[in-house]
Amino acid sequence: MSRSQTLFGHVAFASGRPYAERDEVEAGWHDRLAVALYAATLAPAVAALSGVQREMQWVVAATNRIEDSLTPLPDGVLRARVAALRTRLRCEGFVLDCVAECFALIRAAAQRTLGQRHYDTQLMAGHALLRGRLVEMATGEGKTFCATLPACIVALAGYPVHVITVNDYLAQRDAEKMKPLYEFFGLSVGTVVQGMEKDMRRQAYACSITYGTNKEVAFDYLRDRVALQGRHSRLHQSLKRLGGDAEPKSALVMRGLYFAIVDEADSVFVDEARTPLILSATAPGGDNATHSEVALTFARTLVDGEDYVVNPFERSVALTDQGCDKLDQHAEGYTGPWTSVRAREDLVRQALSALRLYQRDLHYVVADGKVQIVDESTGRVMPDRSWERGLHQMIEVKESLTPTPQRETLARLTYQRLFRRYLHLSGMTGTAAEAAREIKSVYGLDVVRVPLHRPLQRLHQGVTFLPTLADKWERVADVAERLAKREGRPVLIGTRSVRASEQISAVLAHRAVAHALLNAKQDVTEAEVIAGAGQPGRVTVATNMAGRGTDIELGAGVAGLGGLHVILTEYHDSRRVDRQLFGRCARQGDPGSCEAIVSLEDEIFEVCAPALTNLLRRSMDLGVRLPLAAFDGLRMLAQWSAERRHAAIRTQHLKHDRQLNQVLAFTGAGE
Repeated sequence: MSRSQTLFGHVAFASGRPYAERDEVEAGWHDRLAVALYAATLAPAVAALSGVQREMQWVVAATNRIEDSLTPLPDGVLRARVAALRTRLRCEGFVLDCVAECFALIRAAAQRTLGQRHYDTQLMAGHALLRGRLVEMATGEGKTFCATLPACIVALAGYPVHVITVNDYLAQRDAEKMKPLYEFFGLSVGTVVQGMEKDMRRQAYACSITYGTNKEVAFDYLRDRVALQGRHSRLHQSLKRLGGDAEPKSALVMRGLYFAIVDEADSVFVDEARTPLILSATAPGGDNATHSEVALTFARTLVDGEDYVVNPFERSVALTDQGCDKLDQHAEGYTGPWTSVRAREDLVRQALSALRLYQRDLHYVVADGKVQIVDESTGRVMPDRSWERGLHQMIEVKESLTPTPQRETLARLTYQRLFRRYLHLSGMTGTAAEAAREIKSVYGLDVVRVPLHRPLQRLHQGVTFLPTLADKWERVADVAERLAKREGRPVLIGTRSVRASEQISAVLAHRAVAHALLNAKQDVTEAEVIAGAGQPGRVTVATNMAGRGTDIELGAGVAGLGGLHVILTEYHDSRRVDRQLFGRCARQGDPGSCEAIVSLEDEIFEVCAPALTNLLRRSMDLGVRLPLAAFDGLRMLAQWSAERRHAAIRTQHLKHDRQLNQVLAFTGAGE
């Protein structure tokens, strides 16, 4: 291993533009085919020989050697060493021996400012992030602390760093917690959260390191694109200056897309990539609530299977010929959109979707007099999001709320295209293996697994399949009552939806089992609830646990009782989310156990594998004793079908986004 081997130099960050970002070049079909064949055949062997693991081990060993000499040095000497390294980083790039010295200095400074010291495994992960990898670290292994290593090095080299998290609470908490370490090196820290004014956002992005959520960063970028009107190149800016129409800096908030570290990267890159980012403004005239009420009233008279067909797998509704005939007769005498065949059919399809496909406390909640969308992958509300094409207003009318004004699209972008524009991209997550191929093909990131700091002591207690939801909730309550009330162990019950969390909460309350409830209606207290979930005898019911970001520390004596017990009550569309829930127990070498208690009436089985589900249900009704392999096959089929559908949606969004950009570019309005 050459000590002077370069990780990446200034070429990677050379923007050539006032607004730095990477050009997006669409590969031809032959290039995509070659990449797919390479990934399926030679990639594993090349990865094994690439030396990334050897580099990680070399950096760890070198860091440990250098750190021994830093311990007795005063703070002023450490800062002087850092100042000298700044020059090397800018002149030589990120060579291995320079990286090792930086890691040693950061580790020593963290011990003095935060009272924490990076583990060797965190050094390995930090090096992989600096190399532009997607790092898979088990839940509880300290990803937040690990991110300080590459963030400090890149910021010391003079490049803006974005540390992207999944919610405002984590962004503010992590920035505040790590701020003393960054300030030790003279680096400034900013935070971008929902509700900030434009000037405050600009100040946050002007800092050396900026923490923010994926949504805030994405929409700030879209607003900058609108301000630049697609003319962001040096040539465009020069021509505008010659014409006396230079874009004022006050119109922009970001400095470009240089280096990003994305936490919970699989959730951001994969789960949330199913929804395109749309920057919109209030459309003139607003929505006509009367038309929505008429459409909903008419939709309630239609017969499922005769007048319309629902496809829950694709989440779509189609009118039959009979339904169209009824609609034509009903539209007589109405004006506005009812005079157009296409407009009235779209209106009724939206009404049917609002009635049949979008359910309260499952896909959305009503809070503060508003319809707020629930993120299916995290269980959190998204108050700044709305469904497009009038669907959101239709659901508001369905819930007897005053409809908000309709919005018109100003700019549109997918997460896939956004993150590929960073000049240097990296990410970290606890669950990446299942999506490694897609992440590599879309974002160009290789997955690197980092070993555990301490041996895993998690005990899997198997899966229980029950015929009905009622049976499932009673069994879950039995387990929770036995472990919490009789054995004194803490229990975490994971559900997929607000409705499910309230159902099991009602069963527990009927049995007088004290418990804490955390779902989209109470997510403001999530950190407090999750932090206390490891106390003796505590029962916690929570919706999806992806990206909660708060460690569950075991209370006194809990480790001796077996640790935290996690119950999964419904399989998710992605196996990754199941692993995220199980990962809440047995962290950092603690004991813990987990099990799954599910029902054949769960949505994933009835929607994604209805034929096999009905077959197994009939067999159970007849008293046939089915092997566990039959139920495991059902789970595999349902999750495979769901993941394939979601992948197709992501591919379609990306394709549509590219096509739309090409059309706009042809007309002169593109990027």
